Amino acid sequence: MEKSLFSKIIEGEIPSHKVYEDEKTFAFMDINPIQEGHLLVVPKTQVEFVWDLDSEDYKALMESVKNIACALRKASDKEFVGQQIIGVDVPHAHVHLIPFDTADELKVEPKNNEPNHEKLANMAEKIRKFL
Repeated sequence: MEKSLFSKIIEGEIPSHKVYEDEKTFAFMDINPIQEGHLLVVPKTQVEFVWDLDSEDYKALMESVKNIACALRKASDKEFVGQQIIGVDVPHAHVHLIPFDTADELKVEPKNNEPNHEKLANMAEKIRKFL
């Protein structure tokens, strides 16, 4: 299997705004966020779909998702944190966490060509304080 974009991020071959890392999972800011604070939580084991993870890796992923979502809710000014598992854009299991107040805020807008790295780094730091 070819190394995914997310595996390259995990291994440091591609820079990211890391929020969290443990033995089995890695979380980083989405460079094309739907809302400020939008991030991804991925297993370090590369499988295409979340349900292809073995039970141990799946439980570790969902535990990280829960902990990071709680921190994201505290760090953002939004009432809710949505969780999405879509699985079509990168062949590496991943969970989107998106802070929001209304369902309209979850709509995908056209992507900007260049991410705002300063905003991403600031939000990543803010979330880390609650982990």
